[in-house]
Order: sequence, then C-alpha cells, then structure tokens
Amino acid sequence: MAINRRIIGYFPSWRTGKDGRPPYLVKDIPWDKITHINFAFGHIENNQLSIGNPSDPNNAATGMDWPEYADVTMDPEFAYKGHFNQFSKFKKQYPNVKTMISIGGWAETGGHFADGTRVGDGGFYTLTDSLGNMEMFANSVVDFLRTYGFDGADIDYEYATSMKDAGNPLDWPIANARRAQLMSGYVTLMKTLRNKLDEAGAQDGKHYLLTVAAPSSGYLLRGMDMYQVTQFLDYVNIMSYDLHGAWNQYVGPNAALYDDGKDNELIRWSFYSAYGIGYLNTDWSYHYFRGSLPPGRINIGVPYYTRGWREVVGGTNGLWGTAPTTTGCATGLTECGKGAIGIDNLWHDVENQAEVPAGANPMWHAKNLERGIMGSYSEAYGLDPTNNPEDQLVGQYVRHYDSTMVAPWLWNDQKKVFISTEDEQSLAVKADYVVDKGIGGIMFWELSGDYACPTDVTKECTVGETLTTVLHSKFANAPAYKAVRAERPMPSEHLDVSFELGGYPVGDSNFPITGKLTFTNNSPITIPGGAVFEFNYATSDTGTIGDQSSLRVTTVTDGHTGNNTGAPGLDSDYHLASFTLPTYQSLATGQSITFTFTQQLPTSMYSNWTVTFGGRTYGLGFDYTRGSVPATGSSSSSSSSSSSSSSTSSSSGGTGDCAAAGVNTATVPAYPNWPQTDWAGNPSYATGGDLMSNSGSVYRANWWTQSVPGSDGSWTFVCNL
Repeated sequence: MAINRRIIGYFPSWRTGKDGRPPYLVKDIPWDKITHINFAFGHIENNQLSIGNPSDPNNAATGMDWPEYADVTMDPEFAYKGHFNQFSKFKKQYPNVKTMISIGGWAETGGHFADGTRVGDGGFYTLTDSLGNMEMFANSVVDFLRTYGFDGADIDYEYATSMKDAGNPLDWPIANARRAQLMSGYVTLMKTLRNKLDEAGAQDGKHYLLTVAAPSSGYLLRGMDMYQVTQFLDYVNIMSYDLHGAWNQYVGPNAALYDDGKDNELIRWSFYSAYGIGYLNTDWSYHYFRGSLPPGRINIGVPYYTRGWREVVGGTNGLWGTAPTTTGCATGLTECGKGAIGIDNLWHDVENQAEVPAGANPMWHAKNLERGIMGSYSEAYGLDPTNNPEDQLVGQYVRHYDSTMVAPWLWNDQKKVFISTEDEQSLAVKADYVVDKGIGGIMFWELSGDYACPTDVTKECTVGETLTTVLHSKFANAPAYKAVRAERPMPSEHLDVSFELGGYPVGDSNFPITGKLTFTNNSPITIPGGAVFEFNYATSDTGTIGDQSSLRVTTVTDGHTGNNTGAPGLDSDYHLASFTLPTYQSLATGQSITFTFTQQLPTSMYSNWTVTFGGRTYGLGFDYTRGSVPATGSSSSSSSSSSSSSSTSSSSGGTGDCAAAGVNTATVPAYPNWPQTDWAGNPSYATGGDLMSNSGSVYRANWWTQSVPGSDGSWTFVCNL
C-alpha cells in the first residue's frame, strides 16, 4: 500500500534493554508503516560526526549484540553490529524506507557523551567558528553515510538563535558568547553540507537527503533571522511540541494544533493585546515555514510523550491553570514551574543525582494512568510505591479533550496533576490537517513512546504502534503532497538577482523585528527606477510589514486578519507586499539596493518575488531554489538560480548542438521518465548532473529537483535535439 506522505519516526538508540528496562530495538519498528527513520543521535567530536568508538562492544550503534533475543540476529554481510547492522538488514526487506543519522539533539548540540560523562566541548556552537571546521564535518558526514548505508543527515541543532540563554543550559557559557554569529554560521554549515552531499550523490548515483529538526516557538525563531537555511533542505521537520512545559508555571498543551485565545503564558506577556494572534501552536509554526517552502517540504511534529505539572490551581480541569514556582529546577534555571514527578514522570531525566520534574512519560504509561493500572514495568523504572508516596497510584486520571486546540490531557483532581497527552483522536485531526493542506507529512518523537492497549480496560497497555497506525491509515493512498510554493501565477522569465540578509539586532530586545535585505542585480538588464517589486511573506506575521528605508513597502493583500482561534487557524499562507524603486534610483548590472524592513512577528524568508518594468514581469533568480517551481510550470527563457544565498547564473552554457556537446541523445530520457524514485518508490526527482529532454531540448539538473526540465533555475540548457 502506497504511503503518499512522510511518516518519520525518531529511533532512540539508548533503549537497549541492557539496563533492565524494556528494550526498543530495530525489530520493533513498524517498518511497513513508516517512510523515514531518524537515528538519535550522532554527535560532533573534533569537528567530525561521531557515534563514539565503533568497535566498542557496548556501543549500541555499531558494537552491541542481543543474543538474549532469538529474533535479533546480526547480518554477516556487514562489518558492524549494533543498531546499524539491524538497519541495514531490515532495509533489504523494506528498501523504500529511508534511514537518517540525526546529529545533535538537546543533550549533544553543544557537547557529547564519553563513557557516560558529558563533555561540553562546543559541538555545533564551536564547529561553526570556521569554514575549515565545517568542511571537515561535512566530509565526515559523507564518509559516515557511505560506511553505514544511511540515506542522509538530519541536523538537530538546538539552537542557532541570538536569544540569550536559549537551548541546553549546559551550553550557555559557550553559546551566549557567540549569539551574534550563530545564524550566519548555521547558513554556511548547511550550504557546505548541501554541496558536499550533492557532490557525493553525483559520484554515488543517489541523492543524499539533508533535513533539520526546526524549532516552532516564535521566541526562538525571532532570533534566527528568516531561517534562510531552508534553501538547502529536502524538507524541514518542525518540532511543534514542547510548546508548554514545567520550565515555567503556565499549564497548557504540549502540542496544540490551534490557538484558543486563552493561553495564559501569552496573556501574561500581553501577546494577544499586542499582536492579536497566538504563536504557541502547530498551525502558527507551519505557516512560519510555509512562507518560504512548498507545503510538501514541511513536516509537522507530534509528541509520543507527555508533559505535566503538579499542585496546579485554577483553570478548567487544570487547563490554563498555574503551578507553583519552585527552585527545584533543571540545571541553569533559577525558577520554574512545579513539574510532575514520581509515577507521573516515568521517563525522567536525572541531573546532579536528582529527578528533573517534567511530567515526561511515554504514551503507553499515560494510558495506564488513565486506566488506573500500576504497570508491571514499574519496578524496572525505579518506582517504589511502598516507600515513596510520589510513586503511588493515587486518585483518578480523567481524560479531557479540547476540540478548539485539538489537545487531550489527563487531570487528577485529587493530586492536582495535569498531564498533556497525544492520542488517536488528536492525531487523526492533525493527520487530516496534513492531507488537506498538502503538507509533506508528520515527524514524531519518538518510536518507543507509542502504545498498544487491549480492548479490556482492566488490562495493561504496552509499547505498540497504535499512533503510527493512525498516520499510516490516513496517509495510505492520500493525494500527493503539494510541491508548488506560490499561490499566484509566477513569470516564466527570471533575472539573475542575488540577496544577502543581515542587520538583525542580537538578544531579547528585538521588537519590532528589523533586518536588512540587500539585492544585487547580476543580470545584463538594468532594473530602472519606477520598477515595482512584489513578494509574499508568511501569515505568521500580522500583516503590518514596514521599512526604515526610502522604498515605502506596503502590504497589498492581507492573508489573515483578526485572531487565529481554532480551525482553520491562520486564514491563508501569504500576505502580499510591494515596493517601488524611486524614479531616481536604478539597478544596473552589479549594483545593489538595501531594503531595511520591520515586522512584528517572525517569518521565514520572503518568497515568490517579482519585478515589473517596461511592460514585462520577471522572477528573481535567488527565489528559485531547491524544490520551488513556478506556479505556471512554464519554460523560462532567461532563468537563473542558485541553491545558495549568493546566486550564480545556471541557465546558460549550452552549445545548441548535442553532438558538439558530447551528448548521446539515444541515452537521454524524455520528461517525465525520471531516472530516480522517491522515498515511497514513486517516480520523483532528478539529481545534480542528470540529463533530461523536454520539448526538443536537453537540460542538465543542477541539483535535486522535481520541476519540469527547463522550467526554472534548477536546470541548465545543454543542447537542442
């Protein structure tokens, strides 16, 4: 059965069963119901990708064995053992499932673990100090993918933001000193990775994926410029969870789909009164990235785990109540909300020999709480109800559901414990949201949190695949995702114009958001004074864009007005804005102009650019990056583009004669006979160097592309048939 959207599950490498707790191994993955597996995690060590000593028999990735399980046998074809051996083994049976190495994560963005001890040596933060570091890292990623048979790299950098004290508190001493250049370093890193992966793909005859786990909170994103790394990605996975948690006292959903206008954290900081829309929800974060990407290159994230508080007061069955503030917090926080502990915090982290209160549970444990069952696994997870009152099963955990936000939770009125959950009802609505909007799919953290519950409610729930089955059922035979970014007709002719982005203030004092966007005309055509530029920007902002230059940018069309409470959330994807070059100012070849803009809430990169003069309308070359195609699908007579922020011409160089160009036309496939298949096994894309004919001409793909040959800057004209 075809799966026409992505179902991406993170695989936790540490649930090996060697610690006495129930294992989650590669054999337990529902391979027939997913499309991608992200292995968590690789890390950075000496500016190279590492998973530790690969020959160590205790290395879960490459050295460990599980002779205690008769159904876990190593494939002798591969020189390595561990999870990677099992990945390679199962991929023989499921060749369309892509495996990705995820690098970083919360704990290893700024360091790595060696013999169980965290080494805070900088990770991504120091890696991006120099291009030499990044080149070394990118080369090591290529070597890693080739050695272990992975299909790509997923960068989980938490976080390249200028916001002070963001990310893991253990990383603050290193990260805070570099806040001003973290985003520019991130852009260079991703450009370097993209180029190295494409070079390797051309040599190996395959396309290597490059993806990221991206933040969803407007707080973090407002310190990440316009998240312009999207131009280098195959797709982005939005971490649209952890939107509320016990790092503060405001009790709310972990991963609401929509806002409800009652978020007490946003009320506390006057966001509703200042901006009118709520940003702590999946719909807002989707629209943030939709501003620069086609829907098909976006995946929303869902949690297979919970967040929770205790001693909650106020709210409705705890929702939008508050927990007491406390000093018993995770490292780095001097004050936080009183998070749930004990039986309500099964997947707890330990810092400084103490439990970190978070209400973090796999969903199968939350289901057992809902059923009033003390799980048979309790002792293995360190629960001691005889001697510790916090580990006792007390009171009733009653499930509640808010259809406005699409958010379930458990409320224990006796204990005043609130636990935000995810289940079949909420996930089905989110899956429909993905299908209806043409979104690429859903990513979830993480596979071992899924559940299987017997029909008999007196029986215990276990690890299973119920939630993943919901996704598979919704996405099986769903229509293809939407690959077109623009919603208005785009011109077939493009001018070679590049851009640079910068000038953002650093730190928390950056409202309104300001930045500088500089355009350089690299085309042979002078753009005269009076030329009208139009562009789209995401409805994640309020539609009140302005500028501090002489260009007098104005919003032509508001894509959303009013609040964003409940479905459909934000009304549409784009605002449309415009400015006119002053009559005294033209842009000749090589000349630049800087647009100093202001906006209220964050957006990703402005997109769908046009410039009109002399009775003709052109697209701008930098705007046609990986995977973005003109809505018209028409052929370009003057197209140019680049997969980087510094555009270079890629539309010329053909001789007109195929024999003179050394092209054997008998071996060139005709569009749409693609030479590759996508992750679902369907004809999909060309990769850098592929030749394809269309309408009597031969084109060469400049990079990975799904567009019609010759329709945009991802193709170079080679010759005429």
